[in-house]
Amino acid sequence: MILFNVLIVIATFLFMEFAAWFAHKYLMHGLLWMLHKDHHQKEPGFFEKNDAFFLIFAIPSWLCIMFGMMNGNDFRVWIGAGIAIYGFAYFVVHDIFIHQRFKILKKANHPYFMAVRRAHRAHHRHLNKEEGECFGMLLFPLKFLKEAKEELSKQKA
Repeated sequence: MILFNVLIVIATFLFMEFAAWFAHKYLMHGLLWMLHKDHHQKEPGFFEKNDAFFLIFAIPSWLCIMFGMMNGNDFRVWIGAGIAIYGFAYFVVHDIFIHQRFKILKKANHPYFMAVRRAHRAHHRHLNKEEGECFGMLLFPLKFLKEAKEELSKQKA
């Protein structure tokens, strides 16, 4: 049973990358652009309206955990845990590593992490909601990984 619960958490975490991609492309760059706009067009201050998405994504996690616990720790607890772990990963990768909202994790000489940053920079080249690219966080077009590997090999030469 423990293995099954772990598999639910992992599957949910992986699914969340696609859910986040979909929400980013079609909601944040669509109907909810008013909340996401200040993430692309920086305004003064530490907090952004875009930070509201933290709560929007935390609510399903909380509800799954709560209702799952009310029903004897059923599968919903593990779905909620997978969503929460993805949310934590998003915070660390997006807010801390990529955007440096907290000045830690500055250096990354691994091709994957360099590619994550490159893909996100490509996304932020577009200041408006149209013509966006690279809407995911952990998955990106392989061209960014190839570019990162080439840069690292030039640095070593």
